Parts: sequence; structure tokens; C-alpha cells
Amino acid sequence: MNARSGGSDEGHGLAAALRRFPTRSLQIKELSMRDESFRGMCEDFAAAETALANADQLPFHVRDARRTEFKGLVESLAAEIEQALGPAKGLS
Repeated sequence: MNARSGGSDEGHGLAAALRRFPTRSLQIKELSMRDESFRGMCEDFAAAETALANADQLPFHVRDARRTEFKGLVESLAAEIEQALGPAKGLS
């Protein structure tokens, strides 16, 4: 699930990051234009969200474990994106 190696739909990752952090849209767009690693991180985030959304289609005996795994991955990648964005501007 590593889109950092050249995913074909870079807009998908950007859209996922914008959905997760709508108040940071300008920062997300600016960083994605200049940082390939950040774009890859967003693609990975989008892929993890998709995997989580599709977890209910997995066989019953692995469904809960995979859902937990994918949810953790989504949250971990969201935290990584947030860290890359730095402190939110305008907040004291």
C-alpha cells in the first residue's frame, strides 16, 4: 500500500488530506506542490482510508482484525500529515 513509489492518481491523496484537514487546505496544497514525500504520504493515507472503507467486504474471520489495523494506519498517517504541516497558523 505504498503509493510513494509512484501512484498514478496523486489527486486522490490530496483530496483525502483535504477532507481530513479542511481548515489547513492552503498549507496542504502548497506543501503538496513542492514536496514529493508529502504527496506520497497523502497517497498512503488515501489508500489506508480506502482499505478501511472496504474492510466489511473481507472474510468474517479476519474482518475485525483488519479493520482495527487499517484504522490504526489511517490515524498514524493522519498524525504524520499533521506533523508535516507543522503548527496550525492563527491558533494561540
